[in-house]
Amino acid sequence: MADLPPTDSRYITLRNAFFSGVILVAPLWFTVFVFVKIVQFTGGAFKPLFFVFVPNSLRDRPSLETVWDILATLIVVVLVTFLGYASRYVFGKYFFSIGHRFIQSIPGVSNVYNSVRQIVNTFGSQSRHLFNKVVLVEFPRKGCWTIGFLTNTAQGEAQSRTQEEVWTVFVPTTPNPTSGFLIMVPRREAVELEMTVGDGMKMVISGGAVMPPWQAEGAARLREAGRG
Repeated sequence: MADLPPTDSRYITLRNAFFSGVILVAPLWFTVFVFVKIVQFTGGAFKPLFFVFVPNSLRDRPSLETVWDILATLIVVVLVTFLGYASRYVFGKYFFSIGHRFIQSIPGVSNVYNSVRQIVNTFGSQSRHLFNKVVLVEFPRKGCWTIGFLTNTAQGEAQSRTQEEVWTVFVPTTPNPTSGFLIMVPRREAVELEMTVGDGMKMVISGGAVMPPWQAEGAARLREAGRG
């Protein structure tokens, strides 16, 4: 490709520098803009309530408007934080129990609520540790592969009956992973995957629309193993 004239080269350099600066400044500008709007909105709404005892001549002075808005916003943040703390440690369990019973009494809504709650619990720390890793198994028939989660490798009666090393695998349904099938497959028929349990869950819930990234070096390792 022919060399560009010096004028065009300088123009391209300045253009690239300008767009690089925009990329750096835009997030900062947007953050400051949003913060200022929040302060103006919150301060303007609550300033008359919090500073009712402040003389109007001082409270409505244009040069101090920003100061009062910031102070009112800080008071709102403190009050909301205190309310959240109180609801969590003092009233949280009581009101949560009442709300839970109320929702359970509404026909139709209770089913949706229970489904969402089960999905949230599936991602919780108490349930996620039950899954050791993501595996591929041929289910429900040979030649049809599906995502499963290894739950146990302990051997017991199943190994004794089948005379094979079997793994316990949970095959979830899509898009609700709280239901599924518990199967026991021979160790040699379970293909271990490198994706995390969280990525596997996202793939199941999205119906395969969210595909975890597959690193090129992982594919290279598989090719090398195939040659060996």
